[in-house]
Amino acid sequence: MTDAATSAPPAAPDPAEPPDTARRRWQRPGLSGLAVVVVLVLAGGLFATSARTADGTDLRASTSDLRSQVVARERDVARDDRRLAQLQEEVTRLGRQVDDPAAQRLQAEAGALAGAAGLDPVDGPGLVITLDDAPRAADTAAAAGATGVSADVFIVHQQDLQAVVNALWAGGATAVGLQDQRIISTSAVRCVGNVLRLQGRLYAPPYTVRAVGDPEALRAAVDASPAVRAYLSDAARVGLGWQLSQEDVSVPGWDGSLQLAHATVPR
Repeated sequence: MTDAATSAPPAAPDPAEPPDTARRRWQRPGLSGLAVVVVLVLAGGLFATSARTADGTDLRASTSDLRSQVVARERDVARDDRRLAQLQEEVTRLGRQVDDPAAQRLQAEAGALAGAAGLDPVDGPGLVITLDDAPRAADTAAAAGATGVSADVFIVHQQDLQAVVNALWAGGATAVGLQDQRIISTSAVRCVGNVLRLQGRLYAPPYTVRAVGDPEALRAAVDASPAVRAYLSDAARVGLGWQLSQEDVSVPGWDGSLQLAHATVPR
């Protein structure tokens, strides 16, 4: 074993000198001080170069505006959806021209299943329910501090939308739509932050759910849902939006892919 290294104790400060004078006094930089000076000079050069390159603009502006990117992506998705609809119409038209008994039989079977799969639009009496963030949700931190409740209470969550949709299904709805889309067996109601992500599209509140079915049975199922009652309790407390009306409803048919990407077996 080797003896531990020892060092001399620091020199005692001069009693006649104010305590912080030694820290404030500039001393000639040693090697480490010179390294700091060099780093500062290089940093200054980089800042100057960035300023000249930016020419008074924000170098990160093209990537930092997330909202603009989302809006642009929404436009791309809408354009692709229109193109998909055109191609689907063309496929349908060409399919009708096929003069083959086997193909015609398969087309008839597919047409008979279209309604159950949610591909056909549905009209009829039903309910329209709208949920919205509380008016103070724009400043949830201040609102939470003023009311003493969690900031999460001021916004609509995916479980709130899921509760409404599930209650409508339980009430015997023949078709359910959320925003401008049809809800089918493979639909997933998800929220990303404070926006709804539904089948590849993003939506901001308010959120509107439409259901075709017996209005009285639908209303009874909504009233009986514990999750919906919890939302209504928060709505009365902090001002979450809730509107329910009975009217004639139009729910569009699903026009996207029916391919199932992921599935799990319930246990």
